[in-house]
Amino acid sequence: MILNDIQISELASRGMIEPFSPELIGCAGHLPVLSYGLSSYGYDLRLSPSEFKIFQHIPGTVVDPKRFNPENLKTALLLHDELGDYFILPSRSYGLGVAVEALDLPENISAICVGKSTYARCGIIANVTPAEAGWRGHLTLEFSNSSAADCRVYAMEGAVQMIFFQGEPCRTSYRTRQGKYQEQPEQITLPRV
Repeated sequence: MILNDIQISELASRGMIEPFSPELIGCAGHLPVLSYGLSSYGYDLRLSPSEFKIFQHIPGTVVDPKRFNPENLKTALLLHDELGDYFILPSRSYGLGVAVEALDLPENISAICVGKSTYARCGIIANVTPAEAGWRGHLTLEFSNSSAADCRVYAMEGAVQMIFFQGEPCRTSYRTRQGKYQEQPEQITLPRV
């Protein structure tokens, strides 16, 4: 069953999402923001300003998930103007960020991360990433810029939406099997094997 705003709010009061915005926020003072917070059947997470990394080609290397070379990632600068804080995701590139909000999923709740329509209309695709029952931490967020133009990705604003699903309790949760991405801090977590 997909969870609605009432159910998500109840679980958030028990620590499932921290910090939690009980409504969809679309303004910060006089400025519009990419919405974040509780929606009808999901929760929009914000992109942290702490770091954003962009894949770069190093001649003679291949990105290998079993032997990931952090040199394949270049740290993007956090920029600021009258519209807010942002990173630039170059055209036809791939970047990693991290969510502001920490998740602590109960043993019978899993979630998937999907992109926001405002970014999708600019050519930014958020990779669909699951957070399994019992997972806890700050999600590493993945973005692909499929457009021919550089795009802004705003910090402290909505970046992705989490959709939560409840099922019967599983035999082995992510927490009980001590999954390799458990307890991620508010920083990018690189591939692990």
